[in-house]
Amino acid sequence: MKLPSLCIATSLAGGILLADLAFLQAHFGSRTWILLGAACLAAGGLLARLGKLWPTWAAAMAAWMFLGGAASTLERTAVPPDQVTSLIQQARIETGQPLRWTGRLRQDPVRLPWGLRYDIDLEQVESAGKSLPVSGGLQIQSFLEPDSDPPLKVRAGDRVEALVKAGLPHNYANPGGFDYRRYLERQEIELTGSLRSAELLQLQGLPAGAGGPALRVWDRIARVRGRLLDTVDAMLAGSPGRAAVARAMLLGDRSFVDHERVEAFQQTGVYHVLVIAGLHVAALAAFLFWIGRRLRLRQVATAMLTITALGAFVLIVEDRPPILRAALMASIYLFARVWFRRVSLINTVALAALVILALRPSEISDPSFLLSFLAAATIAALAVPWMQHSSEPYLRALDHLDDASRDAGHAPKSAQFRLDVRAASRWLYSKWPRLQIRASQIVSLPFRVAFRLWELAILTIAIQIGMMPMMANYFHRISIVSPLANIPAVLLTALIVPYGLFTLGAAVIWPGLGHALGRLLSAMIGALDAIVDFFARWHGASYRLPNPPAAVLAAFFVAAILLAWAVSVRRRAWIVVAAAAVFAIEVVVCIYPFAPRLTPGDFELTVLDVGQGDSLFAAFPGGRTMLIDGGGIVGFHRVGGVRTGIDIGEDVVSPYLWWRGLKRIDVVVLTHPHEDHIGGLSAVLNNFRVGELWIGREEQVPALHSLLKLAAARGVRVVHQAQGAERDWGGATCTVLWPVRDSPPISENDDSMVMRVDDGRLAWLLTGDIERPVENALVADGEPLEADFLKVPHHGSKTSSTEPFLAAVHPRYAAISVGANNVYGHPSPEVTERLAADGIATYRTDQDGAITSLSDGQTIRVQTYCHPSP
Repeated sequence: MKLPSLCIATSLAGGILLADLAFLQAHFGSRTWILLGAACLAAGGLLARLGKLWPTWAAAMAAWMFLGGAASTLERTAVPPDQVTSLIQQARIETGQPLRWTGRLRQDPVRLPWGLRYDIDLEQVESAGKSLPVSGGLQIQSFLEPDSDPPLKVRAGDRVEALVKAGLPHNYANPGGFDYRRYLERQEIELTGSLRSAELLQLQGLPAGAGGPALRVWDRIARVRGRLLDTVDAMLAGSPGRAAVARAMLLGDRSFVDHERVEAFQQTGVYHVLVIAGLHVAALAAFLFWIGRRLRLRQVATAMLTITALGAFVLIVEDRPPILRAALMASIYLFARVWFRRVSLINTVALAALVILALRPSEISDPSFLLSFLAAATIAALAVPWMQHSSEPYLRALDHLDDASRDAGHAPKSAQFRLDVRAASRWLYSKWPRLQIRASQIVSLPFRVAFRLWELAILTIAIQIGMMPMMANYFHRISIVSPLANIPAVLLTALIVPYGLFTLGAAVIWPGLGHALGRLLSAMIGALDAIVDFFARWHGASYRLPNPPAAVLAAFFVAAILLAWAVSVRRRAWIVVAAAAVFAIEVVVCIYPFAPRLTPGDFELTVLDVGQGDSLFAAFPGGRTMLIDGGGIVGFHRVGGVRTGIDIGEDVVSPYLWWRGLKRIDVVVLTHPHEDHIGGLSAVLNNFRVGELWIGREEQVPALHSLLKLAAARGVRVVHQAQGAERDWGGATCTVLWPVRDSPPISENDDSMVMRVDDGRLAWLLTGDIERPVENALVADGEPLEADFLKVPHHGSKTSSTEPFLAAVHPRYAAISVGANNVYGHPSPEVTERLAADGIATYRTDQDGAITSLSDGQTIRVQTYCHPSP
């Protein structure tokens, strides 16, 4: 069999996926999987003795599948008894208050634009007056003034004690949301927290290696990484923006890359150059092979040198999983080249996947894992055969050009090309006899460059073909300029990585030389920035779109596999058919002709979990959609152009809307311009086609002015709404109850737009952040307030939800949009008690996640993301 590793890796992956099914988790333990695997092995041995080839192969693949199930089950159940998340689940640790956590620093304190980050391997915690041994990872942040020195000088390996309120990482509980908790778990971080004061972190005993704990190997490596990061900053001190890119491309630290630069790299489809992975490994390996050839080292020595260098590179890089996968693939390929004459790249990729999945089966659910191996498989299955059939014969024809005895070893077309180039070199020699030795090299050089550029174009196009649907699925972006932008970006990256690492090493040994060499590195990074900015300025360089349906992704993979097979066996008819299918599916992904995921004929209101803020999505019976507010606050502040947290609009609200299959929102409503309501709307206007933007009073607020400017640039019609405005969509009526037109402003909260939606016999009251004065005014004015579903005003603050107002609304259901453990104490106990006393079924986004109410005009159904109804 030509591709044994591919079959084995596929079977192992299938077993891992099977073991993740809830039914099998409940009924199959690791012993069951192992016994099934052993039975298949025994059956395979018996069938082999009987000479049954294909049944033997099937039994062997089944054995690998069951071993995959066993590996997945063992990983899931092999949790140490003192693991911190287990202790929290057992209520042995109370995370609602500050506790004393003791452990050893995993790496040097990581400098951030706004302070420091400490990653601690936990050893002990004081809880309820007791000291408990504990294992796991704690990540805490300390906010400091820019350019200030850290108050505590600690390094990797030091034992520290932190008095901090730590908890499980927060996930926004909405469909389609990013699983931040799982992301940190893959980095072996189970808890997060923030230091209220830098003095709450203290060194325990003496520093590691200086009378304190013994320095471990990984402590020394982490200290080297910290020193290298400091060296990059010193070497490029005059260009902090370029230093930030150098930190990302050479050492995997993207903390200082500003938001605008990240956006430009994403728009042009070259963000991958900032993430150390296959491209960077290939650049370093190619450079080392070039050095080995120049030094006339044997192939074995060159391969061992390269593998050793790649191992060192993996150790010093911060974001390790992508580069580890790439380095493993490269090392397998190099070992195979040493021992075998021909190497199948598909087998190399599959073997690397097999090793990783056998050691850590949960990697199969990591998008980074899937994208890494998809890119590698695309190169192996499509790009390499394409190059072998197009450019490689001509590149080989340029080798030993003056040796006519080698002509017969080439195909007719490449042999003729070889003769033509030789004739050109002889003509050049006849005109300039002094070029006798170099004539063939001079003539062949332009052809070599052209063919290498052609291969780079093939590589870029093939990766675009293979990656585009999954990039749309995970990142909701199609970059039109990516194939063009990647050619110069990849070329520069191939120069920046080896030269940058050489310069970094020189700067450690001789700072003066490093600074001198750093000027060229800075210039190359500047050129990369200029190229990215040039393509990012193109109109329509990229656009956003929803997740492709699963059936479309499945069809794409079938067509892509068929195309790879057809290319490998050179079946022209099948190549045409498969390529046409791939092209058609990718066109479908790009235009996304599918209807949004809405319930036809029903009115729906979903209160999203956006933390301490508001964002509501409404879908009307006729298919019209409305977004009321966009949340905000978390990443509102920026330091050095870098957000101090996530963008609620980009990272929370937009993914939910994409999950619903939306490209357009008919109406975006801003109830009032407080940051926790307006902050996410800029991202929404950028990511979606918006018909109208409704606002109430136009306050003199910079955030509102910026939003209105963006709306004008995006061609969004701005509508000023006031009491009495009404829209009828598909039988459901939306009426504005507040503010009163031309009335004097009260406060920003009390200027909130209040809306009532009527659908048949049912009604919803959406209140923004109004407080007691507006509630009293609405009751006194006799506005139609009675509703079945109430969005509780102002996050359940004690200044709202007064008894007369609740009596006038008389809801059956109430939803409170509130952040977990917020500093405002929302919702007020008085309000929740009042709601409970009135018999109102109350839901909270911090406890229930997204809250969805559905209506057919006669009945209302309420369900939540965290507690879905059966």
